[in-house]
Amino acid sequence: MITLNVRGLPRSMTETSLNDMFGKFGRVHKLKMAMDPFKNECKGFAELAMEGHEARAAIAGLDGSFQDGGTLRVGLASARPARGGRR
Repeated sequence: MITLNVRGLPRSMTETSLNDMFGKFGRVHKLKMAMDPFKNECKGFAELAMEGHEARAAIAGLDGSFQDGGTLRVGLASARPARGGRR
């Protein structure tokens, strides 16, 4: 399973439409879209999980594509650095 970061989503994007967009490349196992709770609209980014070959196909097919006035950025989620004190 590979986790993808998606940036540049239009505010009108819904989880259903995002799932449909990535579903053309394979099964989306997990999807988490950042939503503005006050406006009930997309904040412009999401994270989702797909099988390896399907995730790579989605990156190739969607990264840099034009969606509702913006350009999508799709890539592998990087591991977050551990939080800690000063070094």
